[in-house]
Amino acid sequence: MAMTLRLTDEQAAALRETAEREGRSMHETVVVAIGEYVSKREQKRDALIAKIMDEDREALDRLGSV
Repeated sequence: MAMTLRLTDEQAAALRETAEREGRSMHETVVVAIGEYVSKREQKRDALIAKIMDEDREALDRLGSV
């Protein structure tokens, strides 16, 4: 899927510098950053769900038997 990404001059400069430092294209750097962001969000969500399940086990069990 094609899309347009609008960056400020500062963001574009930071992206260019990062891409050059890591030996990647700007496109590849953005794709990697999105993958890392999504993965971290999924990990945070899963950890939060596990915490809720653990802390509220009794209440969830009661709700499940209603």
